[in-house]
Amino acid sequence: MRVPGLLVSLLSLELGLALSPPHAAASDCGYLGPAERLTFTPAARTRWLAPLVRAPGPLDPLYGTVRRFLSVVQLNPFPTELVKALLNEPSSVKVDEVVRYEAGYVVCAVIAGLFLLAVPITGLCFCCCRCHRRCGGRVKTEHKAMACERGTLMAFLLLTTFVLLVGMVCAFVTNQRTHEQTGPSVQAVPETLLSLQSLVSDIPEELQTVADQFSLPQNQVLEDLDGVGERLGNLIHSQLKSKVYLLLASVHSLGQALQVSMDHLRALNATTKELQEGQQHLEPAVRDHRERLLALLQDPQCQGNCTGTLSQVHALELGADFSQVPHLDDALYRLKDVPETNFSSMVQEENSTFNNLPLLIGLQTANAVKDLKKAVSGQPEGVRMLATGFPDLKATSRWSQTLGELEECSRPYLKDVQRYETYRWIVGCVLCSMVLLVVVCNLLGLSLGTWGLSAREDPSHSEAKGEAGARFLMLSVGFSFLFAGPLILLVFATFLVGGNVQTLVCQSWERGELYEFVDTPGNLPPSMNLSHLLGLKKNISVLVAYQQCREGAALWKVLQLNDSYDLEKHLDISQYATKMQQELKGFNVEIKDLDLLSPEARQDLEALQSSGIEKINYHDFFVQIQKPVVKTDMQQLSQDLERLAQAQGNSMLGQQLQEAAQGLRNLYHEKVVPQQNLIAKLNLNARALESAAPNLQLETTALLGNITVLRGELPVFINHIMENASRCFMTRELGYFSQYVAWVREEVTQRIATCQPLSGALDNGHVILCDMMADPWNAFWFCLGWCTFFLIPSIIFAVKTSKYFRPIRKRLSSTSSEETQLFHIPRVTSLKL
Repeated sequence: MRVPGLLVSLLSLELGLALSPPHAAASDCGYLGPAERLTFTPAARTRWLAPLVRAPGPLDPLYGTVRRFLSVVQLNPFPTELVKALLNEPSSVKVDEVVRYEAGYVVCAVIAGLFLLAVPITGLCFCCCRCHRRCGGRVKTEHKAMACERGTLMAFLLLTTFVLLVGMVCAFVTNQRTHEQTGPSVQAVPETLLSLQSLVSDIPEELQTVADQFSLPQNQVLEDLDGVGERLGNLIHSQLKSKVYLLLASVHSLGQALQVSMDHLRALNATTKELQEGQQHLEPAVRDHRERLLALLQDPQCQGNCTGTLSQVHALELGADFSQVPHLDDALYRLKDVPETNFSSMVQEENSTFNNLPLLIGLQTANAVKDLKKAVSGQPEGVRMLATGFPDLKATSRWSQTLGELEECSRPYLKDVQRYETYRWIVGCVLCSMVLLVVVCNLLGLSLGTWGLSAREDPSHSEAKGEAGARFLMLSVGFSFLFAGPLILLVFATFLVGGNVQTLVCQSWERGELYEFVDTPGNLPPSMNLSHLLGLKKNISVLVAYQQCREGAALWKVLQLNDSYDLEKHLDISQYATKMQQELKGFNVEIKDLDLLSPEARQDLEALQSSGIEKINYHDFFVQIQKPVVKTDMQQLSQDLERLAQAQGNSMLGQQLQEAAQGLRNLYHEKVVPQQNLIAKLNLNARALESAAPNLQLETTALLGNITVLRGELPVFINHIMENASRCFMTRELGYFSQYVAWVREEVTQRIATCQPLSGALDNGHVILCDMMADPWNAFWFCLGWCTFFLIPSIIFAVKTSKYFRPIRKRLSSTSSEETQLFHIPRVTSLKL
């Protein structure tokens, strides 16, 4: 019997129940496993506007020179008051203020006007002189310094022609550069407008994408809810299994001990009755054998040790009296039909019920899970209105439509710009060709004149080459007078436009003066105020907004939308969480099927508890057990009688003694030996009951108490586990929504509607207007103006040099035929000394 071990296990179970109060259980949330890290799809679209950059080139020094020249022409600062008056009240603008600001350009206009008057008038006078044959001066006689004068004039003419050539080449290049960059510049305009339109029109879609991704935490929570009842059951099972398994093991052991004790008790009772019945049959037989032996041994004819044997026969009587042992009828009556329960089957059934606890709890929580899923499937009002509640959503649509219409309307105008640019390019090429014509005439004149001079020493040479050279120089002079007017007009027109664009717009743009002007309140009319157009509650700084946009900031930060749009209100899911918590309270669990001890088993244990088997006086059994069945050793007595029978002289007496010995031996084997066996069995059962009965009572009392305590604490224990598990589950699931809220906050305030296209459009506009258009435009008129003004020294040096290329006569007067030739400069004649 395993009674001591069972008692130890029951004491351990009782101690465990005492040391594990309900509030100490289920203190962690590890049963849920690690929380998932949700991966959200970025809602912000990549719409970075590719920056336009003018690659460095050989014309950059020329562009720098033009800018420095324009900075000298326009020394006045940015005309804030003039532009303000022009934008707000155009009628109040005074002409003298405009003239004062444009003083540098006025001076240049005066110079251009003087040039436009002086050069054509000079040319007209020159023509008149030629018509009257008064141009060319008096014929000089040849002298030694003539070669030096001629060389100097040719050098200056060649240098002037080289300057004209360089200017003409630069003009050609810049004219072509302007034409080449017009196409990409024009194409960049609709691309920029489309990028801005995409920036504005995509905001509602991006916000809706953000709102739609609320389904990610929803689906994760719904996935976690699948099987949550069984997971709770597993948690409860894991928290209770150590106690329940130990208790059921104790029940199983106690049931086995109860069965064994009942077997011993019933065997003890049955053995006692058999012993008592055996004594009732044994006592007359022993008495008959004793009386017969007394008669034989007391016979006078008895020889031998009859007296010694007679003393043994006097002791031939019963030793143990089992009628003196305690009665077991009362205990057996109390334990009637005990045990009624098969404790092994009962414990196996209870184990099966306890092991099926996860499935049982899953079935009990199915409806609560269904209601919770229904609550989770909804969407908070704030999240649903995230896109539609965005500030100025109508203004966004209006701006998107306006930008789209502007892009559509700009295409015909841009085509016209390209067409007019083609006309301008043609005109520029024609004007450059005019300068080229003058340069070609100068170069041909110098070449032919030099050739004629080199051949002049030969007496047989012809003067035609020098004459042709002089004619080409005079043709260059005629072209110079003819082209000076159109050139100066075109130069001043392009200078006035390109110069003001550079000094008024580009230079102020680079210095940030335009941003300061726009940011100063009152400078712009209300219809052009950016904050007013965007419907913002607070005025924003264009310069700060531009800098933030260049860094990739979102419109949320740039436009300071936190003042007009309460994002946290839309992300407030407290009501949503409260509804989930209310539904989570429906997770109630009742373990009715887990009895731990059936009513029949309880009745068996209670019957054992009240049976009183521990009060039976087992000492009385041991007193009788220690006594022999018969006081005389019947085996020894039989042997003594046989020896005594052989020693008798009377054969009849010897035969009687022999028969008495054999009868005594038969009595011993037939009745005494069974009695001895029953006594041994009685001894075993009595000693087993004596040792087991007290502990069995203690174990029964302890087990019933532990079962009562555990059954009483189970509801509190399970409720505590459920509360803790629900709190852990709620914290975990709300963590998913917290991830969503944090992601939305970051996405809306830092990524959605990145306004880089705005700063990119401004930067590209500056590159297009200033670097790609204004710089080559200004370089073109600068080079063409430089050529135009260098026509004056070209005219002077060409006229002076042409006289030295004509044939020199060695007489004082020229021929009449030469003098009468129309538009001829008289040849210089000289006399050789």
